[in-house]
Amino acid sequence: MKKRIIGFDLARAYAIFGMFIVNFNMVFGNHDDTSLPGKLLVLFSGHSSTVFVILAGMGVALMTNRIQDYTYEDRKKLRKTILERALFLFVFGMLFYQWWPADILHLYGGYMSIGAMLIFMDKKYYLIAAAIAIAIFHLLLLLIPFETGWNFETLEYTDFRTVSGFLRNTFYNGWNPIFPWFAYFAVGLYLGRLDWSLKQTQQKMFGIGLAVYIGIEGFRYASTFMNLSAETREFINADYIPPVLPFILNTMSFGMMLIAGFMFVSQYISEKTWAQDLARTGQMTLTHYVSHLSMDLVLFALFQENGYTGIMTAQKPLSPVYILLYSVIFFVVSVYFSKLWGRKYKQGPLEMLMRKITG
Repeated sequence: MKKRIIGFDLARAYAIFGMFIVNFNMVFGNHDDTSLPGKLLVLFSGHSSTVFVILAGMGVALMTNRIQDYTYEDRKKLRKTILERALFLFVFGMLFYQWWPADILHLYGGYMSIGAMLIFMDKKYYLIAAAIAIAIFHLLLLLIPFETGWNFETLEYTDFRTVSGFLRNTFYNGWNPIFPWFAYFAVGLYLGRLDWSLKQTQQKMFGIGLAVYIGIEGFRYASTFMNLSAETREFINADYIPPVLPFILNTMSFGMMLIAGFMFVSQYISEKTWAQDLARTGQMTLTHYVSHLSMDLVLFALFQENGYTGIMTAQKPLSPVYILLYSVIFFVVSVYFSKLWGRKYKQGPLEMLMRKITG
């Protein structure tokens, strides 16, 4: 495996581990837990999903990174493959939504469909597209109340199965709507076009990410001493829902630091067996995403002599220590499964299925 790919896949392994914590905590924990372990779990909220989407954009860019060598037919074929995979993820995600209402896979289909239209443009247009996606979301905030369609007591979207509700949820106020979440995918496209074998690239991206992250966190801290309205304070400190500009910049900059960090570290550990095992885990994120939200939710519920209802607030909250412990155990099992599976196959089970269907 190439060092660059090792770093990319290590970042994906981190992202899936973070999603284990976030989703198990969402179903079985208490987001408002003020204990130290509770605060630790909440730190993963937002950062894991956003890194996941950035890396998805990077994956598409890396898949098409020989732009100057492609003929017209090559580009047409690659775009067709991306669109077919987008359709696969959309259909699969819509089916999976019946089980997991916070599904992101069908939205990946949306991100990838838009990305397929931009993929062979100059990389500066990816950043412009990201800015447009963010601007459209904030414009929609002025036109449509964000809570429309939501029952925040049960975290259910009440009219998802209507045309207007589906469109609103998908493009504006669902868990990971296209506006503004396509911005993360577009930034990932941009990052995927960079030469990560250069230390200058790693240092520059880490430096930009660090500067923006410190700036946002510093501004949030300073705002506690300002005489601001409740609405302004909520905008500055918003967390995931709604994903307004401070949240976007905070999570995007964290993702840049994380990815640059893994790219740097991978130069020194790429030959280690444990690093390659983690990289294989990162290569099977689709499989691990689905498995932890299906059989592992069920197992977790059975351990409590309970059942997963599909309503995220229906279970009695567990101690964050148990949630963290279970997340770590399942991640270790996932790494071991990836190691064994990788001895015979290059892709994970669901990745193989997607490639077989879409080419």
